Amino acid sequence: MNDYRLVADEVAADIGAGRLRPGDRLPTQRDFARRRAIADSTAARVYKELARRGLTVGEVGRGTFVRATAPLPGPALAEPSASRIDLELNHPVVPGQAALLADGLGALLRPGVLESSMRPVGAAGTPVARDRVRDLLARGDWRPSPDGVLFAGNGRQAIAGAMAALAPPGTRVGVEELTYPLLKTIAGHLGVTLVPLAVDEAGLLPGAVEAAFRRAPLNAVYLQPTLHNPLSLTMPPERRAEIADVLERLDVHAIEDSVWSFLYEDVPPLAAFAPGRVLLIDSLSKRLAPGLTLGFAVVPEAVSAHVATALRAGGWTATRFAIEAAVRWIGEGAESTAGTVARAKRRDAALRQEIATRQLGGFAVRGDPRSYYCWWELPKPWRTDTFVAAAARQGIAVTPAAAFAVGRYRAPNAVRVGLASPPAETLERALSTLARLARSTPEELLAE
Repeated sequence: MNDYRLVADEVAADIGAGRLRPGDRLPTQRDFARRRAIADSTAARVYKELARRGLTVGEVGRGTFVRATAPLPGPALAEPSASRIDLELNHPVVPGQAALLADGLGALLRPGVLESSMRPVGAAGTPVARDRVRDLLARGDWRPSPDGVLFAGNGRQAIAGAMAALAPPGTRVGVEELTYPLLKTIAGHLGVTLVPLAVDEAGLLPGAVEAAFRRAPLNAVYLQPTLHNPLSLTMPPERRAEIADVLERLDVHAIEDSVWSFLYEDVPPLAAFAPGRVLLIDSLSKRLAPGLTLGFAVVPEAVSAHVATALRAGGWTATRFAIEAAVRWIGEGAESTAGTVARAKRRDAALRQEIATRQLGGFAVRGDPRSYYCWWELPKPWRTDTFVAAAARQGIAVTPAAAFAVGRYRAPNAVRVGLASPPAETLERALSTLARLARSTPEELLAE
């Protein structure tokens, strides 16, 4: 049988009929190929197709496991049966936000103003936009230089531009052992190898950076010092100073992902401790909305031209319309649209963390009171893949730890629970359902 899709259909049928159950491990691709008398390359395509259909999940160093079966009869959590409660993606939106954003666009839509907003613009944007971004990103006594501000279409593109400028194909970039999943995709497209670096309760370990650099040079380090995704850790000032010292001694630049920092304004960014070494990345996607986004890169003068070139070459620069819209949303002073929405989201995040504490109390859950997500180390006998599959049967999507693991780092038995997307009442019911699942066992569920 040469058509990999027919083989995938057979495995999918076994899953649907219950012959393969959630948590069952599939054979290695080589063993699968021998059993089915197909080529190794065909087996690889079968496994990729099963993962694309959402039926299996791969865990680094452990294998491929069945992820989902047919949903249980009846609606999930009193929602319509076709619905899915998303605790996987994190898109915070607060009441009244759309009206505020619409008000900010009124002047931009006048014909004369709109015409000027359709003209091309470079990675450096406009002087007014750079000034507004300087004020938006300021934390404590730190203010970025407006001359160092560059613009991208979104935060991911800003990260890609920074990484492309610092790390040519074939080089290595150090990164926390659990990290933003799309960073792995970006690195793969750029031909960059990510090197997992150990963390503790204070964040990235300075010694881990030095040890990795001694094994082979690192061209850069990517890290999330504030409200780390997925661990919700925030690096204290003392650790930031230690990391800054390591960067200086090793002559290495760092990419600081700061997209959640608007929720936690008490600590200055790593860029404040090493302004000549750190490229700070931020965006409007979490501050405002994912469909109305703009990416920012605050870069040292020594690498500014390289990053601007990378943004242009990758097609990652922002449109002038998006920049002009952001200028109006950011405004001036604390009563700007961006400031009003950010304050509302800080209150909303705190409320949702209270819900998580109430529903998941007694479990090993880590979540900063200001964060929109929490990290849940699952109780025995649950395994991550089995729990994710059981949650999916209840119509709830959570993210397995393996999605965040880098390289050969073995992911812990945990899930990240996103708190931002569903309404608060739905979130409460979803977390209650997950708690009931965790207090049972996989065997008990299969016996129902």
